[in-house]
Amino acid sequence: MYRKHKPDFSFFRTLTFMLFEQFKSAFPQLKDKWDEYSTYLHRIEVPAKTVLLREGQISKKAFHIEKGCLRAWINKGGKDITFQFFFEKETISSAESFRKNIPSFVTIESVEPCILHWISKSDLVKIMNEAMEIPEIRASLIDGIFERHFNYTRQLVSFITQNPKERYLKLVKERPHIVLRVPQHYIASYLGITPVSLSRIRNSVS
Repeated sequence: MYRKHKPDFSFFRTLTFMLFEQFKSAFPQLKDKWDEYSTYLHRIEVPAKTVLLREGQISKKAFHIEKGCLRAWINKGGKDITFQFFFEKETISSAESFRKNIPSFVTIESVEPCILHWISKSDLVKIMNEAMEIPEIRASLIDGIFERHFNYTRQLVSFITQNPKERYLKLVKERPHIVLRVPQHYIASYLGITPVSLSRIRNSVS
């Protein structure tokens, strides 16, 4: 199994968000390229529990979420451990697999019915190579990558230093949409506890 490192989604999440959400207004230097770039995005609709990438496969696509929720999960001894959730206006790909052409450490799956836009690796690399030639875009991408890396580090430290109840309360405070939209057994695996333990924690704070 391929579980030597924790996955890092920040690079492609930052890049795709900036290029396809803020592209026209933020970077008029590439305005003439927009029509070409927009043809690289492919819209799909998928039901809940659709596997978009399976652990061990090579990632060839990045997915941008128009509507719905995706999760990335890791197989640990036959158990499903949720690593992260992704919602509207976020982008997900197994970055190590996508960039290095190695087997993915995670499975990416829909939690809800989703409307997605995917882009292939070759098309994204083409856009990235052209965009990175513009200093303002390059600087913005680097800043965004570092900011997301810091957020990921804070999340990891929080998971190590806090007990399950503290992690749950932090989740409710900072990302309440997860509690409202995601099934409890996925939240329990995300917090590193059993569904029974999560139920006890919820009852104790209600």
